[in-house]
Amino acid sequence: MNPATALATVLVDELVRCGLTDVVLAPGSRSAPLAMALHAESRVRLHVRIDERSASYLALGLAKRSERPVALICSSGTAAVNFHPAVVEASESGVPLLVLTADRPPELRGTGANQTIDQLKLYGTAPRWFAEVGVPEERPGQVAYWRSLACRAWQHAAGAGNPGPVHLNVAFREPLIPDGDTSWCEPLDGAANGPWVRARVAPPPVALHLPPTRRGVLVVGDGAANVRRYVAAAGMAGWPVLSEPSGGGRYGDNAISTYHYLLSTPEFADAHRPDVVVTLGRPGLSRPLLSWLQRADEHIVVAPDLDRWPDPTRSATQVAQAVEIPVASGDDSWLHAWRRADQAVRAVVDEVLDLTGTSEPRLARDLVDALPNGSLLFCGSSMPIRDLDQAMRPRRGIRFMANRGTSGIDGLVSTAMGAALAHNGPSYALIGDLSFLHDQNGLILGPREPRPDLCLVVVNNDGGGIFSMLPQAAIRDPFERVFGTPHGVDLGYVAAATGTPYTLVSDIGDLPKALRGQGPRVVEVRTDREENALVHARLREAAQDAVRAFLGAS
Repeated sequence: MNPATALATVLVDELVRCGLTDVVLAPGSRSAPLAMALHAESRVRLHVRIDERSASYLALGLAKRSERPVALICSSGTAAVNFHPAVVEASESGVPLLVLTADRPPELRGTGANQTIDQLKLYGTAPRWFAEVGVPEERPGQVAYWRSLACRAWQHAAGAGNPGPVHLNVAFREPLIPDGDTSWCEPLDGAANGPWVRARVAPPPVALHLPPTRRGVLVVGDGAANVRRYVAAAGMAGWPVLSEPSGGGRYGDNAISTYHYLLSTPEFADAHRPDVVVTLGRPGLSRPLLSWLQRADEHIVVAPDLDRWPDPTRSATQVAQAVEIPVASGDDSWLHAWRRADQAVRAVVDEVLDLTGTSEPRLARDLVDALPNGSLLFCGSSMPIRDLDQAMRPRRGIRFMANRGTSGIDGLVSTAMGAALAHNGPSYALIGDLSFLHDQNGLILGPREPRPDLCLVVVNNDGGGIFSMLPQAAIRDPFERVFGTPHGVDLGYVAAATGTPYTLVSDIGDLPKALRGQGPRVVEVRTDREENALVHARLREAAQDAVRAFLGAS
């Protein structure tokens, strides 16, 4: 057996023993040993993509939804460079990825050899761990090295409290394909049961016990862990819950769905300063919420890893791996005030949305209402996630996901595809037209590839709608070209190019029917950027009027 085949066979086998179930491969020549080993491995589900960037975000979505490491493999050169955005997103959002980049052997590096670049620590500080595997040789001790290395890589990626990407740079000398010889200088087999190295799981952290108080608030941002336990504890303590969509805590009687509008009204924000705020995950959608957090007297951030905790407002007073929220006795006036204000604002928000026809925030609200229980909804960056945050009503039965690590618009189609492949149920995505065009290669699926049940709902306002909400919109002369960026692309033809079923929704009432179907499909909803900005202004004014009326009547 040639050394390249031996290394690839052992690496793949050991990663499977560790628990690997999904692998994403972008084809290439130098990575042939890994590709051949994977094709022969029946214990993993293989996904092949022709575009490395699309492949990397597909792996990101698979790992994000399954919450277990997914392997990502490519050839040498710029193929590996195209993984970088997804590796950064995985690092910032704590998604476990095993990135295996094939490479030329040392004697070809720095010589001008084809497809050869410096791949050592290519992704900088983003990986949790990097290893140059080294060119395989037929000598005793290599199998123990390869298997223990695979176990170490798996553990760093899955990392208790701090999962993320791991980069293995794997150098191969030719020959790159099996030569028919199965002999080797030592047994290639692994342990009889399980991985070569077994890592012990740390005991649960000791929780920080808070003093009983009714005047507390639970804030749930993206990437929060143990959400149900904390939401239940907040309910017992009489605390309101302010949850972003991808935080997963917007359900139940304590969920305050209009917190963005409540806290954007200074009179309400000033009158409802809590004794303590407990934050899960990383909030970042609502500027009024972030401003309110800055003024909190006691702000406790819950972070599984004490080396990396989210505190964008620099307002944390304590950081803990776990918090115990005790049941508090006393009256319910604090929670009832939040609930009554939320109901008043919810009524006017829904009234405005019902009168707007096919608007972007109404689409977000109605989409969530229309989805069946057990659904996954992947939320695009920029306006889709914000429209969901400001318009959706509380409900159970939906799993929300988003790429909020770096909040980019790249790779969203592929991430949604990967998440759908890992989800046991119907999947949907709400993304913008620029995000869709940015990752249209995510629609390319080979005839033998696993196909997700995913409906991509694309909001097409012919450009970057979020910029119409920002100060740049006031500078009329350059705005449309350098910020609005109209593209004029017919998205139906984009879908047709890959044979993806396509539906155009011209009336918001037709949305539930358009969502039906199976497999990958595209639903387009066309809107107007300037009209959308006006709708948001009307929502803001009506909501703040309702808050002030509530305060005046209290």
